[in-house]
Amino acid sequence: MIHKRPALQTFSGIYIADVQSKRFDIIVQDGRFSSIVELEPQLEEPVHPDQQLWITPGIIDLHTHLAWTDFDHDDQLKRDSREIEAMQADAFAATLLTGVTTARDAGGILPSTIRHLVQHYQHPLRVQTSSDMLGAANARGIQHLRGRMAQIFDTGAEWIKIMATGGLGAPPEKVIDPNFSEEEFAFIVRHAHEHHKKVLVHTWGGVTIDWSIQAGVESIEHGMFLSAEQAGRLAESGVAFVPTTSIYRIAADPKGVLGLNPVICDRAARAAEAHAKAISFAKKAGVRIGFGTDYATPALHGYNLQELDTLMEYGLTRAEVWKSATESAAGILGSGNALGRIAEGYIADAVIYNADPYQAQNAEQLRKSIVSVMTGAQESDLIK
Repeated sequence: MIHKRPALQTFSGIYIADVQSKRFDIIVQDGRFSSIVELEPQLEEPVHPDQQLWITPGIIDLHTHLAWTDFDHDDQLKRDSREIEAMQADAFAATLLTGVTTARDAGGILPSTIRHLVQHYQHPLRVQTSSDMLGAANARGIQHLRGRMAQIFDTGAEWIKIMATGGLGAPPEKVIDPNFSEEEFAFIVRHAHEHHKKVLVHTWGGVTIDWSIQAGVESIEHGMFLSAEQAGRLAESGVAFVPTTSIYRIAADPKGVLGLNPVICDRAARAAEAHAKAISFAKKAGVRIGFGTDYATPALHGYNLQELDTLMEYGLTRAEVWKSATESAAGILGSGNALGRIAEGYIADAVIYNADPYQAQNAEQLRKSIVSVMTGAQESDLIK
């Protein structure tokens, strides 16, 4: 169940998930938390287990692809516009129902499409966009990049995405080779910042991580071949790391929901194996880690919480994983003063559960415990 911008909503004796053994009376007014009062233990009434509820901030997925209908781009081109729109609307709905109230689309969806989906289908998902991706085909010099970026700026995108290296489509010996020259890369970041746009960088590793740190991008994505030395400099620079770990394990399974060919599965398996080491380096160095899924098909939308499981398997604590999906993610988006916390004055994006989410054994159990999802945004905030 989705509650959209409640004028007045009261939760009596609810638990805040990361505050152990304490219950609160919480009031939401006009889409914001207006009052959060801890109950005095001696005044608390006994609560029947079936009536106990927990609340967390809404999940923030920093790397998703809401417009994509198929893993293979050629398959997407076979679908007609009405089918694509319906599938995109379903992606919005599924993403919300799993507790994700804010997403950063990492390429593929336009702000105009978001406006249509929010207004026509009434799915109140907050989305920041990068509209399109700058990749190897755009490595044609500064003048070309200037014109290409002007086109992206004109869409209203808040982010510029740089495909700095290859991905699953590249052979292992080539996957960290740069798609751009260092001069082109530096220009993209500088020009984006001059136009008040943030920058996210798809990179599997190598020198493009160094370039990202030097240029001061907002986040690097994937980064499975991140070195310990680079992790240290990431932490010092404040550049965030959004590893998107679970998608590579999914892609590595030839019998899984994506059903990819053996060559791609093998490349994904190598990436998944490397990711655990990269997470270890990042954790040890104190890198700011953000939650992102890289989910892009109907088989994946709505299962975003699987990323929590994988991050914990790779060494993050439960508290660190939840922070990556709430407070840290909000900060990466530049919304740390409004999202990502259950706090007075913050936008009331939240998830309500009938069991303690911090004790869930896995993402499936967590997803099944969701009672409702609340979004505090006005429609005008969602269709900028």
